[in-house]
Amino acid sequence: MAVKIRLARKGRKKLAFYHIVVADSRSPRDGRYIEKIGSYNPITNPATIELDFDRALGWLQNGALPTDTCRAILSYKGVLMKKHLLEGVKKGAFDEAEATRRFDEWIKQNESKIESKKANLEKSQDDELGKRLSVEKKVNEARAAKLVKRNADLAAKAAAGDKALVEAINEEASPAEETTEEIAPEETSSEPVADDKPQE
Repeated sequence: MAVKIRLARKGRKKLAFYHIVVADSRSPRDGRYIEKIGSYNPITNPATIELDFDRALGWLQNGALPTDTCRAILSYKGVLMKKHLLEGVKKGAFDEAEATRRFDEWIKQNESKIESKKANLEKSQDDELGKRLSVEKKVNEARAAKLVKRNADLAAKAAAGDKALVEAINEEASPAEETTEEIAPEETSSEPVADDKPQE
């Protein structure tokens, strides 16, 4: 039977993550597997990979065939590099100490690349956030200036309207006062009215 190192899909729709499993090539993608050796989450940036390094290396040395995606994951984590160096030791190209030194050097280079990528991502996110904040600040300033202008116009209109309103009220009130002054003495007479009928 052909043993493969492949991905088994987990998670829900549009939020998938994967288990890295060793399985018979005839079994279904999400079916029975021999051993789970890690997990892979492509949603995060950079992708989150957890891998049992020794078990993955052991299965590769025993002839397990990785799929294309799993090959990329194993290469990223250094499993294929370690396998290559161990094969060089078996052939006598160099000793085990040299293989360990080369592997450690490769790991340091890979980690520096990963750290630089994370730093660039954080910097780009900060720059994008700064741009968004500056754009939002400009929009808020424009809105505030527009609001101040509108309030000033409304205040000017209200002042002009108040003057006109006061003048109109004064014009309407002045004839009314004259009429009340003329009518007032007639209505307020308190003398008794004489009775013209003769007394019997």
